[in-house]
Amino acid sequence: MNPYQAMDREQLLAALQIFAKNWLAHDGCWFLAAEAELGMEGAIRLDAAAWERFAAAEARRILEGFGVPRGGGLEALERALSLRMYALINEQHCEWSPERSTLRFRMDVCRVQETRRRKGLDDFPCSSVGMAEFTSFARTIDPRIRTRCLHCPPQAPEGKYCAWEFSVGDDDAEEPPR
Repeated sequence: MNPYQAMDREQLLAALQIFAKNWLAHDGCWFLAAEAELGMEGAIRLDAAAWERFAAAEARRILEGFGVPRGGGLEALERALSLRMYALINEQHCEWSPERSTLRFRMDVCRVQETRRRKGLDDFPCSSVGMAEFTSFARTIDPRIRTRCLHCPPQAPEGKYCAWEFSVGDDDAEEPPR
C-alpha cells in the first residue's frame, strides 16, 4: 500500500509542507547551478522561461483539480493564487481595490529571499522572472488579466518582498501559454 493512503489529515498536511519545501529547494539548486555555468544574467533568462512554462502548467492543474472557472476574472485568480504551491510555504495575501477593479497580491514573507538573506547573499532580482511567472499564471486563469509589478527585491521597500497588481484588460487578449 502507498504510505500516503494510510496517513491522517495532519500527516498529509505535513507531507504537503515537505513537498513544497523540496520543490522550492530544487528550484534553488537548479538556479545556483545555472548561475555557476551561465552567470546571473543567463540564469535569470532561463529561470524566466522555466517559470513561464511551470506557472501555466500549475494554473491549468489548479483550474482542473479545484474547479476554478477558466475565464473567471480576478475572483478566479484570487482563488487560484491561494492554491499555488507557494501558498504552503510563503506568507502572502491579496487585497482588492475599493471598486474591485484590481487585485493586489503581496508576498509577506518570501522563503527564497529569506534564505538568501540568512546566507548573507544579496536579494534575488526577481522582477523579470516574476513578471514571466505571474503573467503566465494569470493569463492561464483568464486571458484578459493584465499583470503589473508594483515592486520586487532589491527595489522593494525595506523589509518588503514582491507585490503585483492584476486587472482585467479591455483589449483583445492573447492566448494563454501552453
